[in-house]
Amino acid sequence: MRTTLKIILGVWLLSLSLQFNLFAQAKKIKVACIGNSVTAGYLLKDPTQEAYPSVLQGLLGTAYEVGNFGLSGATLLKKGHRPYFKTKEFTAALNFQADIAIVHLGLNDTDPRNWPEYRDEFQRDYAWLLDTLRKNNPKIKLYVCRLTPIFSEHPRFKSGTREWYWQIQKEIPLIAKENQAELIDLNTPLNSRTDLFADNLHPNKEGAAIIAQTVYENLSGNYGGLKLPVLFSDHMVLQRDQAIPVYGTADAAQPVTVLFNNIKRTVITGKDGKWKVMFPAMPHGGPYQLQVNDKKKKILFKDILIGDVWLCSGQSNMYFKLKQSATGEAELKEFPAQPKLRLMKFKPSAETDAVSWDSTTLAQVNQLHYFSGNWETAMAGNAAEFSAIGYYFGQQLVQEVGVPIGLIQMAVGGSTLESWIDRYTMEQDPQLVDVLTNWRKSDFIQEWARGRANLNLKNAANPRQRHPYEPAYNYEAGIAQLIGSPIKGVIWYQGESNAQNPEFYAHSFPVLIKSWREKWNIDFPFYYVQLSGINRPSWPYFRDMQREVQYQVPNAYMALSSDLGDSLDVHPIRKKEIGQRLALQALKHSYDQNRIADGPIVKSALIKANVLEISFAEGALLKVKDGGALQGFELVLDKGSVLPVLATILNNKVQIQIPAAIKTENIRKVRYSYAPFSRANLVNQDGLPASTFALPIN
Repeated sequence: MRTTLKIILGVWLLSLSLQFNLFAQAKKIKVACIGNSVTAGYLLKDPTQEAYPSVLQGLLGTAYEVGNFGLSGATLLKKGHRPYFKTKEFTAALNFQADIAIVHLGLNDTDPRNWPEYRDEFQRDYAWLLDTLRKNNPKIKLYVCRLTPIFSEHPRFKSGTREWYWQIQKEIPLIAKENQAELIDLNTPLNSRTDLFADNLHPNKEGAAIIAQTVYENLSGNYGGLKLPVLFSDHMVLQRDQAIPVYGTADAAQPVTVLFNNIKRTVITGKDGKWKVMFPAMPHGGPYQLQVNDKKKKILFKDILIGDVWLCSGQSNMYFKLKQSATGEAELKEFPAQPKLRLMKFKPSAETDAVSWDSTTLAQVNQLHYFSGNWETAMAGNAAEFSAIGYYFGQQLVQEVGVPIGLIQMAVGGSTLESWIDRYTMEQDPQLVDVLTNWRKSDFIQEWARGRANLNLKNAANPRQRHPYEPAYNYEAGIAQLIGSPIKGVIWYQGESNAQNPEFYAHSFPVLIKSWREKWNIDFPFYYVQLSGINRPSWPYFRDMQREVQYQVPNAYMALSSDLGDSLDVHPIRKKEIGQRLALQALKHSYDQNRIADGPIVKSALIKANVLEISFAEGALLKVKDGGALQGFELVLDKGSVLPVLATILNNKVQIQIPAAIKTENIRKVRYSYAPFSRANLVNQDGLPASTFALPIN
């Protein structure tokens, strides 16, 4: 009997234990997604399936229960126009008894009814919300989110939201820190994806999935394992004489070890999956190996040099290939071994030729998968496809300086200047912000560029389809990949797609230079090419503007190409001279060599009796190219007429005999090389030409 009772008791206890275990297994981790319309899934076809909490449920799996407690229009501020804390959604979130809470509030607080009146209460109200969640469940894990984007075409953007949005963004990391909450950045994964925001505020299905993936990574710590940026590959060049960063992503809280040049660095990956180690500045040398590993993976990069890294950027004349240049065929036939010259060409996934792109290309462009490339040692095969100007620039530096030179080509034929400036800089600039609005129909963008973009995008279904002529696009798809790795400087050839508006370029070009330097946190030199000669009426005005910019922007220098142009072709083929003129500027200003890098630089124009005398900066011995008569000078009279005049060189000045029929007081200015395709021929002792200029008469 006792034995039977023991058996019955044992079976009962076993059954109870199994039931308890099943109950324990069935208890799910609850995740409460608290927010506004972005969380709720406003504008999505099926929010119950497409809103980010629903997608997050699928990523986390059956061990989790995700609740969507988003409410359109909700404010974090208690005195806001629709305070979240008063809503049934907040009550439901508390009753949910979440183990984890994801809070994404603040977008609606940028409304003029809210932030201007109650901004000082934002941190306090946010802390109250987090404290209330914690009191409801002391073991809850709290996450605070940096806001998803509000883009510049939003109707309230310039009236206040622009400034208020970033004021709130700056407070959110502080709120997370002060309230012992984790921070999730929802801005960075989306702020370059305007194609996903039909109304400039609410993400579509793909955007919601990106939010869900970002939240999932932060909750799970799974960032896809050890990875480094595209700049890291075999044959790469690292910038000498500057601290060397090595960085990437890996799963959270994992040790990453980096070994380079007999120095070892170890770091623990952050909760955001990012890691970075710094090596001391080193002189030029190599080859070296770079080894990076975590517990699961080892990556080895070979044949690395330390030298100078130059970015070669702009539009088609920088993209113009060595094999297409006047001297390219001969260069490639006798191509020398150049182990110190390394090339990294970022090739576009689609050329901006006169074709309509297919759906695959359109999707790649939207996803910013536009540039791809890797480092290679310069050989005839890869040099043939590389920028001719970049190649000749780098070749000259290797020969003259003797250190390894790494060239990064990132250029797009036909691209606008604005496409290379980052979005935040444009949004904050009182003039450039308007370029972002409806760019495919905007007079800010050259008509030709708009027409070519519209042809490429003919098959696009998304009205917000991206394109490399679009403002900010080439920065977001390309330049952003380079930020973080030091460079020596930039060579730039661009302006053909902005030549219709020299005055606006005079503003935007310095903005680009300043913004790139700020992004890299390096005051690197910026060498650029003045446009060549061609029969396009606006070009002499544009060339003169380019001449003046170099005196307004520190550490910016110009190389001329006006004497190398083609009257009918926007792509002159004499690229070797341009590359070498850029190299001369670099040798003088970056490598402190005693070089003459400029042609005659005009200083002043004075009338003495009936002679107009034009003086130039010291150091230039004025000459006429190929002998003959001096050409290219003209007078602009007070009623607007233009009079070509003969000029001579006397006492190292240019002298113009004023015609007897012209009164000196009627002369407004003297111009040089102002024909669109100019045959002006003033040079210095080294054959370097004088720039286009227009000079008032003193």
